[in-house]
Amino acid sequence: MLDKVYTALVHYPVLGRDGRIITTAVTNLDIHDIARSSRTYNVKKYYVVTHLPAQQDIVKKVLGYWTEGFGKGYNPNRSDALSIVELKSYVEDVIAEIEKNERQRPIIMFTSARIRPNTITYEEGRHIILNDPRPVLLLFGTGWGMPKELEEMCDYSLEPVRGKSDFNHLSVRAAVAIILDRLIGEAVLEK
Repeated sequence: MLDKVYTALVHYPVLGRDGRIITTAVTNLDIHDIARSSRTYNVKKYYVVTHLPAQQDIVKKVLGYWTEGFGKGYNPNRSDALSIVELKSYVEDVIAEIEKNERQRPIIMFTSARIRPNTITYEEGRHIILNDPRPVLLLFGTGWGMPKELEEMCDYSLEPVRGKSDFNHLSVRAAVAIILDRLIGEAVLEK
């Protein structure tokens, strides 16, 4: 059901290069570009997940400028895209809000550059989105991937964008756009 798709960009907990759990930095580009992709594909809400107060302040300033400040009048399209962004401290907060608003737990899919035991294709993911009445939360990680405890919260892992490439290190902004197009795309929007 296309009116119940959510995206979330997770900055904590994520893995660092050495495999330890870290917090990654929020970037202005990720806030803007993922909001624009999410809004283009009619995603209900895009969550930025970070628990650090300084990082939360950055998100609040960006959103305030474009949804309430000078930017709202200067670029209404940007304001529209950023109007679906919400800041949360933890993934559990995102899930709790979706459960409260939708009255059921979302199906949670995460993205990975590797095949996992619960990996599904984009076609299978699209089928779930179109045919299952439950909401769907798409988790996108930063850093070097998601820790095991976050993966275990998820129902499915989506197949890698480029599973057979010798170089597989897309920016998260590009990955979100590609994945939303593969899961939702024009054909799905026309149904």
